[in-house]
Amino acid sequence: MRASELTVSPDDSCDIRITVGTDSECDKYPAKQHARRVAAKLGVRDGLIYLVGKATINWGDSDQSRPFRQRRYFYYLSGVDEADCYLTYDICNDILTLYVPDFSLQHAIWMGPTLTVHEAYRRYDADRFKYFAALKGDLRSWADQYNKNSPIYILHTSQNPDLSEDLHLDDKSLIPAMDAAREIKDEYEIRMIRQASKISGLAHRRILENIHHMSNESEIEGLFLDTCVSHGAKSQAYEIIAGSGPNAAVLHYVKNDEPLSGRQLVCLDAGAEWDCYASDVTRTFPLGTDWPSKYAKGIYALVKEMQEACIAGVKPGVRFRNLHELAHAIAIKGLQRLGILKDGSVEELRRSGASTIFFPHGLGHHLGLECHDVSAQPINANGRVLREFVPQMSTPLLQEGMVLTIEPGVYFNKLALENAKTLPLAKYINFDEAEKYIPIGGVRIEDDLLVTSEGYENLTTAPKGEEMLAILRGQR
Repeated sequence: MRASELTVSPDDSCDIRITVGTDSECDKYPAKQHARRVAAKLGVRDGLIYLVGKATINWGDSDQSRPFRQRRYFYYLSGVDEADCYLTYDICNDILTLYVPDFSLQHAIWMGPTLTVHEAYRRYDADRFKYFAALKGDLRSWADQYNKNSPIYILHTSQNPDLSEDLHLDDKSLIPAMDAAREIKDEYEIRMIRQASKISGLAHRRILENIHHMSNESEIEGLFLDTCVSHGAKSQAYEIIAGSGPNAAVLHYVKNDEPLSGRQLVCLDAGAEWDCYASDVTRTFPLGTDWPSKYAKGIYALVKEMQEACIAGVKPGVRFRNLHELAHAIAIKGLQRLGILKDGSVEELRRSGASTIFFPHGLGHHLGLECHDVSAQPINANGRVLREFVPQMSTPLLQEGMVLTIEPGVYFNKLALENAKTLPLAKYINFDEAEKYIPIGGVRIEDDLLVTSEGYENLTTAPKGEEMLAILRGQR
């Protein structure tokens, strides 16, 4: 049919779909959308948001620059992972302006040219793009016209605009507004976290496939990094934790330099970063093809039970604190079955703090531009015993679009157990039985969950449970 023969009635329905490839110039980081969201959280109609990007900084007493890591608040309103940039957002006029470094011939020769205005226009979502040389004049012009009645919003007093005159500044309101805005992730952000999780999953799988050929924790760290970098993720969301044996009971063990010989388990907590968005994944696995002892198998089964029950409870309207308490209740019952905890009801043991000797950290946290991402309120105020916890009605509800971790663990830290003997809660612990588990170290299992309208989506693809064991046995 020729176009001239096509008749469209007002009553006709149309199915219009627009597909944007991931390499398209239209697929830009939604900086302008984020700027408007922050302004809405500020609850104002005018003012100027002024943000300073991370500068190029050398190490002390050295001509070598420190590894660059963009300030996350700056990235949230720009999508720019380049050094020495600035931005402003004129709330009343809805104008987002990005300032890029002035051209330096010396820098271009030695390091390559810095970001140009033309390139920034092609890559980023802003209204105006200028060189740094224009920043001071633009700030002075805005201040002369608006600053008497409208403040300039800054994150810290150390980031004041470089102007000689006195300015009407607000350094109190912007961080809470940005924390609240960053709490709920949009589609673009979820896509970045999903990609980071995918690469982390590939790296965790590589470790399982090769662990039988390794002799030191350092080899685990090395192969994980190799896999991430070769898949385009050059940065880690946090330092890799590859703790074998008793080292697995050190929550943030990062030395990763001890032999694997004679150890039962490895706790590998490692997550790649993709375009500044984090993943956070932990897996604990045996160093052979099966569980090396009934102790290791029993603790893994308990932590698996804790995690599965808590993941099943993730949905909008749930208080994360309730899931944290559920994890402790399951841990207490499991440790009683194993003869490690004794006497008393679940509530009594929980109030005593006995379970915190074995599960001393929170159940999880927000995930996004930071591994431990910001939010309007913490979802998991981490008290030592129940009576010290934040009252449940003061803790926030889960909302659709949040991304959070579920990471229960059970640990047998020799120092923690020795200290527990001096506390009133010692009467609830069978120390002779607990000390049999010290060679295991600990078990932690962690997944990244997106809260959806009806429940959750697990973004983590790293093998665990039976799939993990099948890989260790060479069956997959």
